[in-house]
Amino acid sequence: MHMNPQTRRAFLSKMSVASVAAVGTAAVVQADGGGPQRKVVPGSPSPNFSRGIILGNLAFISGVLGTKAGLRELASADFEGQCKQALENLKASIEAAGSTMDKVLKCTCFLTDAADFDVMNKVYRTYFPTDPPARSTVAVKELVLAGAKFEIDCVTTLA
Repeated sequence: MHMNPQTRRAFLSKMSVASVAAVGTAAVVQADGGGPQRKVVPGSPSPNFSRGIILGNLAFISGVLGTKAGLRELASADFEGQCKQALENLKASIEAAGSTMDKVLKCTCFLTDAADFDVMNKVYRTYFPTDPPARSTVAVKELVLAGAKFEIDCVTTLA
């Protein structure tokens, strides 16, 4: 059945809920503004972005680099050191959201050199030793901090 814009609006106005897609995950939000409330994960090291966003039972954790806690200074010049620190930073953000590493559903990893993939997998397994979350890994030209070699973000559940 094809709906024109007027018919669609009438249909939606009669419905009590509408679906909203959030990073591939559907969250139900009531049309009258009810439903899950968006909350910011506390403790962002920068006023330019949030550490993460909580919506309902999910937390969307922002990408982190291998920087020293609260600084824009890399913890290490080498890939493995940056990878370990980035995962520590991710863990801290996940815990600030009220979750734990074993509840992570999906990670996205960014490498500036695909040759570091095996090292990343070795470090990654120490943080997700059993039943690892779904993951995408992408090789990119560069990251936003000069010398950064690795970034990771994730979606986690709070339940």
